[in-house]
Amino acid sequence: MKYLKIFKYILGIAIAISSSSCNEDKFLEIDPTGRVTSDNFLNTDSEVKLAIVGVYNAIQNNFSNGSWASVYFVKNLPADDCLAGSSEGDQSGYQNIDDFAIQTDNDKIKLIWSNFYKTISSTNTIINQVEPDTDGKKEMIAEAKALRAYSYFELVTMFGGVPLMTVNPVSEVDYHLPRASVADIYTQIEKDFTEAIPDLPLKSEYSTADRYRFSKGTAQAYYGKALLYQKKYGDAATQLALVISSLEYDLEPDFADVWTKETEFGQESLFEVSYTAQESYDWGNFPWGGGNENNIEAQLQGPRDAVFDFSSSTLDIVNGWGFNSPSAKIGQAFVDAGDTERGNATVLSAADFQATGGVIKNPSAHDYEGYMRLKYVTRPSETSTDGVPELNYTINWRLMRYADVLLMAAEAYHFSTNDPQALIELNKVRYRAGLTDITASDDIFQAIVKERQLELAFEGSRYWDLVRWDLAVQELGSLGYTANKHELFPIPQSEIIANNSIDDTDQNPGY
Repeated sequence: MKYLKIFKYILGIAIAISSSSCNEDKFLEIDPTGRVTSDNFLNTDSEVKLAIVGVYNAIQNNFSNGSWASVYFVKNLPADDCLAGSSEGDQSGYQNIDDFAIQTDNDKIKLIWSNFYKTISSTNTIINQVEPDTDGKKEMIAEAKALRAYSYFELVTMFGGVPLMTVNPVSEVDYHLPRASVADIYTQIEKDFTEAIPDLPLKSEYSTADRYRFSKGTAQAYYGKALLYQKKYGDAATQLALVISSLEYDLEPDFADVWTKETEFGQESLFEVSYTAQESYDWGNFPWGGGNENNIEAQLQGPRDAVFDFSSSTLDIVNGWGFNSPSAKIGQAFVDAGDTERGNATVLSAADFQATGGVIKNPSAHDYEGYMRLKYVTRPSETSTDGVPELNYTINWRLMRYADVLLMAAEAYHFSTNDPQALIELNKVRYRAGLTDITASDDIFQAIVKERQLELAFEGSRYWDLVRWDLAVQELGSLGYTANKHELFPIPQSEIIANNSIDDTDQNPGY
């Protein structure tokens, strides 16, 4: 089910964001939500539920907004399967991330940083101000802890050590926090997940309308991922095994169905960001400053009409604005692996596009390398004719899939000397793709590397996998990647200016 518009009413009663917003010179550019007290709100389960919906609304805005600062795209751009696309110079913040020309004032990086802290601020309100005097409140406090842990995991992955805020600011001095160490951030992540998991419901225990919410399995999967990124392989395997043994999830039988409207919050989905066409936006009422209910980022990333002419094609696809173009490298990777099932559902070659009656209008266009992306492609069935179709896409971003859980488990088992179990999990994913099993005589780690490249193309994993495996120089060096710099994004310069506890010497290396 899609989000309700409830959060818009929350703003009026100051549950997630105070009516008094902070100035540009305040720490983290967040609103001082600590002013809300249990004396005037958060007293009933229904009131806390409103606050929880508000957290998801903040996440929704961070992955698609009219300011063009999507976590989904920012995490994809530095990888070798994804190119910025569109035309050179269009949305320079995105183009610069793609080209490893990242500056400390990059507007996309600044906005996602700020939006993550707004999400954290809302979770802190729930965690610190709700009394756990009902089962419902206990569950929602746990949910807020899991969402805070998820947010800090994204931040520590992209930025390294960041300011650690577990209590919202109430005075001027509280806004100015130093960067915590990476170890301290992970300690907080592990603490939050450990405390949250026992009180979270299973996915099957949520109503259909609440399937967008963090379940026990979602928290266990992200906890396992956080442990994996720290190379705590045995502990990671334990958490991921709990997800697998729960029998709450399974792979969709057909890989091509994973991104359809029909499988939203389906058996393969552990966490996805949801969008709706209920606002029926047109060019006059679309909220370009943010707060949109639709996935405008999907329109931004649809195939560009300057390259692709669909007028005579049999494909059920329409043009978008041309960002997120596939690289020739990822297209060739599917060919080399003989992976036709996933390849045909992920990218489309020029020859195959022309075979449908389509026309390549400009093969020399910026960032066009002979392929069109099919994963998350713009289809008429994914939008609405009520309003302007381009402004009403309902495509959900799948942030955690069961296939990813299986592949992370395979990696964790492999590095904790349990290759027999690693092969079982790895080959489940390959079987769905119609590929032969990897055996003990194969290079299991290289098989995992390749499997994640193909299975998770354009899902925001590839770049961060290469960095943590120390393969980024090998795979991305020719694209501009520099060791001891590009492992992390820069701390936004606006944060260094505004925060008295951080200065230029605290910036990440190379920036």
